[in-house]
Amino acid sequence: MWSWLTKIAACLAPVRRHARTRKDEDGSDNGRGGVADDLLWSRDIGRHAAGEFSFAVAQANETLEDHSQVETGAAATFVGVYDGHGGAEASRFISDHLFAHLIRLAQENGTISEDVVRSAFSATEEGFLTLVRRTRFIKPLIAAVGSCCLVGVIWRGTLYVANLGDSRAVVGSLGRSNKIVAEPLTIDHNASVEEVRQELISRHPDDSQIVVLKHGVWRIKGIIQVSRTIGDAYLKRQEFALDPSITRFRLSEPLRRPVLTAEPSIYTRALHPQDKFVIFATDGLWEHLTNQQAVEIVYNNPRRGIAKRLVRAALKQAAQKREMRYDDLKKVEKGVRRFFHDDITVVVVYIDHGLLQHRDASVPELSVRGFADSVGPSRFSDVTAIS
Repeated sequence: MWSWLTKIAACLAPVRRHARTRKDEDGSDNGRGGVADDLLWSRDIGRHAAGEFSFAVAQANETLEDHSQVETGAAATFVGVYDGHGGAEASRFISDHLFAHLIRLAQENGTISEDVVRSAFSATEEGFLTLVRRTRFIKPLIAAVGSCCLVGVIWRGTLYVANLGDSRAVVGSLGRSNKIVAEPLTIDHNASVEEVRQELISRHPDDSQIVVLKHGVWRIKGIIQVSRTIGDAYLKRQEFALDPSITRFRLSEPLRRPVLTAEPSIYTRALHPQDKFVIFATDGLWEHLTNQQAVEIVYNNPRRGIAKRLVRAALKQAAQKREMRYDDLKKVEKGVRRFFHDDITVVVVYIDHGLLQHRDASVPELSVRGFADSVGPSRFSDVTAIS
C-alpha cells in the first residue's frame, strides 16, 4: 500500500534531472524559417501519467526569474509554475522543495488532499523564511525576493490546483456545439482586482495605505501588485524589515501585521471527458492573451510544440502593441526585453481520459521511474539545443 511513497522518498534526488529542452532554431511554428529567438526554450512534447504535456519559456529579465517543473509517475502528475520577483532565489527554492514536501506529507497522511497541498505550501514558505533569516545579513535584499506559486496535481481522476499570486490555470472543455470553452481554475491574487483590494482593506481597516494607486497601477503599500506569495519576508514579518534607505522597498510606517500571505487558493475538480487540457502559465502569457484565445490556440493546433506556439502568440501581441514586428522583438536582448514583456512560462497538460486512474485504493501506485522536467535559470547551462 505504501510502496509508491517509499519509492518516491528513496528516489527524489536521482529523478531531478536537467530538462532536455529545444532552443528556438527557426523562429517559426511551421518550419518554414524565420529569425530565431535566442531567449525562447521549449520541450515540444512529453508523456505524463494521463496523457502528454508541452512546455516553453521566454526570458525577458536579465536573469530569468521563473522556474517550472513536471513530475510524473505511473498514476499521478505534478505541475509547478513559479514566477519569481526581485530575484530567482524564491522560485528556485520552491522548485527544489515544494514537491518533496508534498510527497512527505502524503506519506504521513496516507493520501493526497487539499490539506496536504496546503501544508506543503506552508512548509515551503517556512523553509524559505528560514533561508532568509540565515542569509539576510550577507544578502539583505533576499528579504524582498518572492515568488508566485501555481501547482496542479492529477491523481485518481481528480485535479487539485493551488495558487499564490497571478499565475493562472485554465481548463479547455468541450461545451455546447462541440466548441472549446475556457474556464479559469484560479483567482488572480493581484491588487488590480477589485475583490482583492476589498479583501486587503477589510483585513487592514486601520491602514489607509494598504492599497495605493501609483502611476495608474494598484499596489499593496505602494510597492507590490500580488497579495499572496512565497517569500517577500519584509512584508510579512517585522524581523525582516529592510533598511529605510532602500527607497524601492520603503514602507511608510513599520509593519504591524503581515500585508501579504502564503495561504493558497485551492480548487478541486473531478475531471470529466469534456475536459481536454489544462494550461498552466505565468501572468506574462495572460497579459497578452485572453483565456479563450489561449484555449482556442491549443485546441485548433497539433500537440507537439503547443506551449511554444502559445508563447509566440503572446510575444507577437507584445510586439504589435509596440508597433513592431515579432522578428524585430527577437533581436532585443534580455533585460531590455523586459520593457516589452515579462518572463513567460507555459505548461500545457493534455488529459487522455482512457489513461486516468479512478481506483479506490487510498494511495496511488506512483513510481518515480518516470522523469522530472525542470526549467530554471540555473539549469540553462545544461540545456541541450536540438536542431
